[in-house]
Amino acid sequence: MTETGTKRPGATERETLDKAAAENFPVAPFFLPRDWRADLMAVYGFARLVDDIGDGDLAPGGADARLLGVSPEEAEDRLLLLDAFEADLNRVFDGTPHHPLLRRLQPTVRRRALSPEPFLGLIAANRQDQLVARYETYDDLLAYCELSANPVGRLVLAVTGTSTPERVRLSDAICTALQIVEHLQDVAEDLGRDRIYLPAADMKRFHVQEADLAPKSAGASVRALVAYEAQRARELLNEGAPLVGSVHGRLKLLLAGFVAGGRAALHAIAAAEHDVLPGPPKPGKLRLLREVGVALRGEG
Repeated sequence: MTETGTKRPGATERETLDKAAAENFPVAPFFLPRDWRADLMAVYGFARLVDDIGDGDLAPGGADARLLGVSPEEAEDRLLLLDAFEADLNRVFDGTPHHPLLRRLQPTVRRRALSPEPFLGLIAANRQDQLVARYETYDDLLAYCELSANPVGRLVLAVTGTSTPERVRLSDAICTALQIVEHLQDVAEDLGRDRIYLPAADMKRFHVQEADLAPKSAGASVRALVAYEAQRARELLNEGAPLVGSVHGRLKLLLAGFVAGGRAALHAIAAAEHDVLPGPPKPGKLRLLREVGVALRGEG
């Protein structure tokens, strides 16, 4: 038995949860209480799996589709998989889910009295990814982040029992910023999926065409555009940073890690002279630790 009281995870479950190590921010670090770590990893497992469905990144072999009751012939239909995943999510609240990651989530939902809304928002964001591949304005992108990113922060606050309207507002700013940073890191990868999260109006302002995002290295116009969007993300991080000082103890360190992860990633982007096309600029550990100290001191 694992420390969550569930069966030892199978291959697809482990592969999904193992992706936590590659995130820009700590998902469930060792210094948190054991029950928080278990619940945050259960939430992460849900969020990672729904993103993998939306991105077509499920483990080979079709095990996830079978667990959701989707036939091999239909396993490539992402919208159908998302519908099946939502149906299994509903079982978390009123029955017994089929997928092991959702069975892992069920005790967390009950223990923390979590509502379906944040989970449904993440599913809706991935449905949107199947239907919308371009965003005309920054406001359009923010509306997408309301579905794709903000529910995660709200779940963290709910799991730790610290949710208030003001903290939710600050958390939303941080989560939206982290989503924008991830989009900036992944411009080339997203283009390979025929998705562009740089607002079309901003691309026009900086005289950037879609073809300018395809080379192995960015030209001056693309770099200027990335710098502009990075500054927007930095401002959002600074807006949300007071969330760190509103809590205490180990939760304060966790939230500082979120803010620090975003700031360190922005530093890495700037260090690459805003050329994100060769691949995602990644921060070093020393920079991350330095940013954690800055966030804990309320600077930035």
